[in-house]
Amino acid sequence: MAGELAIQARGVWKRYMSLTRARSLKTAVVGRLTGRRAAAEGAWALQDVTFDVAPGEAVAVIGPNGSGKTTLLGIIARVLRPTRGEAHVRGRVCALLEATIAFHPDLTGYENALLQALALGMTRKEALVRLDDIVAFADADSYIEAPVRTYSRGQATRLGFSVAAHLYPDVFLIDEVLAALDQEFHQACYQRIRQMRRDGCALVFVSHVLEQVRELCERALWLDEGRLVMDGPVQDVLARYQAHAAGQR
Repeated sequence: MAGELAIQARGVWKRYMSLTRARSLKTAVVGRLTGRRAAAEGAWALQDVTFDVAPGEAVAVIGPNGSGKTTLLGIIARVLRPTRGEAHVRGRVCALLEATIAFHPDLTGYENALLQALALGMTRKEALVRLDDIVAFADADSYIEAPVRTYSRGQATRLGFSVAAHLYPDVFLIDEVLAALDQEFHQACYQRIRQMRRDGCALVFVSHVLEQVRELCERALWLDEGRLVMDGPVQDVLARYQAHAAGQR
């Protein structure tokens, strides 16, 4: 990987294979006898996507539903592999793709916070030292000992964000989850993210809430049908994106 880049993606393609249409017996037999194989079926979620992200940079990924945004975050998070191309990420990655995904409903918030901290890469000693700060940041003292099944979506998201933000990652991925938070906690999240960026953490942020994109990011990637349409300053990309969306109505 070149230099000090936090993320380097080169010609990334991702295809999800279709399982909806089974090959017929005749197709399978004829293919076996003739040596011909049916073309692989499937949908391309990403097509030839190339970009870099520097340490401390905040980059939004925008586009309509189905444009490949979450797939791209999955590849950066190392939970998906590209079909073609390469994506290199430097250092510790924290992906807040769904704040409650690692929470067990019957465990308390405290127990879940400890387990999620360990799952995200903290040592047990680190997690125990930081748990008080995690709970305080989420303002969860009044419900931290209650089972997570009793939490509202906002309470669970607060706790999930707080755990992730106290991991001190090199790359922080956020997919839509801030939309569940109230305005007061939004500001606390923004301040925390800015502090993380000053410490060199790169942010990749997916949201349909364009005001959040403007507030958090200085650069944007616009995806459409898996292709990178535009990569540039956030105001320029959003202006083009909104004009395009208005023209489609």
